[in-house]
Amino acid sequence: MNALDPIDVFENQRPFGSRPKVAVWKFASCDGCQLTLLDCERELPALGEAVTFAHFPEASSARVEGPYDLSIVEGSITTAHDAAQIRRIRQSSRVLVAIGACATAGGIQALRNFRNVRAFVEAVYAEPDYIDTLAASTPIADHVPVDLELRGCPIAPDALLRTLQSCLRGCLPRFAADSVCMECKRRGAVCVLVARGEPCLGPVTHAGCGALCPGVGRGCYGCYGPKAVVNAPALRAHLPGEARRIARLWVNFNAAAEAFAREGGDAAQDRG
Repeated sequence: MNALDPIDVFENQRPFGSRPKVAVWKFASCDGCQLTLLDCERELPALGEAVTFAHFPEASSARVEGPYDLSIVEGSITTAHDAAQIRRIRQSSRVLVAIGACATAGGIQALRNFRNVRAFVEAVYAEPDYIDTLAASTPIADHVPVDLELRGCPIAPDALLRTLQSCLRGCLPRFAADSVCMECKRRGAVCVLVARGEPCLGPVTHAGCGALCPGVGRGCYGCYGPKAVVNAPALRAHLPGEARRIARLWVNFNAAAEAFAREGGDAAQDRG
């Protein structure tokens, strides 16, 4: 991601104190975004000296009670227990950052939102009455105020590291609101939509991946979700290929994001 200055300052305009307490939480997800942090092997030793990981089950069994200076949340809310827990986390966290497509848009599991979840439960489980789940998979921001969202499936390591570094200084980073098309231009990649006739969601997808798929000649799958302002119907009208196949392009990691859901709702019924 490309960051723009100035950066947003915390409401109380003061940096974290010495060895701030950082908690990493998981809801419905695959753990991939948490693993992005663990994959930052060169930066982790210095980060471990700068903060106290008070809660991070993916990395340690250690538990330190809150309140927390920073909570990083992966995953979507899919049960009543989840909804109650995220409210408790928000109350005990000075800053809350949602990471990944699950936490910011409901994730691939939000395909449930287009169908009757109870019918799935009764078809899969021998004792469906024991299963307690919500009808929809929803992002963290649907339940509590979120200070920052990092898009992607998974998120980009540099975006997470910049966020952590900024938080230690008492700031939140401001990331560019570009589309993937802008990243293609910066990378010098040939437009797969224009030059090759490949369906591509790059014009309506939030930047952050560095144009990973178009850079190797494949159309964008929309991993980073829709930009804040998009004209998805206009793009859909110009995407080449059979209508049903095009509709299914919108129904992936960010299927329940409003702009994508409107275009891919019929296909979501099929996938559900």
